[in-house]
Amino acid sequence: MEFYMKLPRNKKEFALFLEIISMISVNTIAPLITFFEMGFRMDVWMDVLKVIPLIWCSVIALVLITYKPAELMTGKLVKEGNSFNAHVIVNILCTVFLMSIFMTVVGTWIGSRHVRIEPIRTFFYKWPRNFAISFAIEALVAQPIARTVLFKLHQIKDAKGNSELAA
Repeated sequence: MEFYMKLPRNKKEFALFLEIISMISVNTIAPLITFFEMGFRMDVWMDVLKVIPLIWCSVIALVLITYKPAELMTGKLVKEGNSFNAHVIVNILCTVFLMSIFMTVVGTWIGSRHVRIEPIRTFFYKWPRNFAISFAIEALVAQPIARTVLFKLHQIKDAKGNSELAA
């Protein structure tokens, strides 16, 4: 039942789900990673705000590119009959794993406004921190909020549908 109530049922709901998660993620993960890199200062935050729209576009594109591979990875790790929460946490883990690999490099290029070799050279130093921050935000903030929104939306739609059937 949780799969039906808390996950997108169609493309329109998937778009809403993706928008909620990406907006929360980009507006929290990008500043946090940048703060750990550059320091917790107002000028750093203002610089992050300038590049967030481009980072958001990159995140949306990467989610659409990594969606199927993350689903395949999730299918290999969880089996039918596992709980909803097991499916969700493994899917978040797989999605964040793939996204963080790309965004550790691409996000640095966008933020610094230069394509350089340095993010690739320092990848194994920075990626674990970026992965941990991203996983925590996704698992504890962004995904629960998006699933709650979908749950409420489905409750409203289902109640409306049931009242129309009864009439």
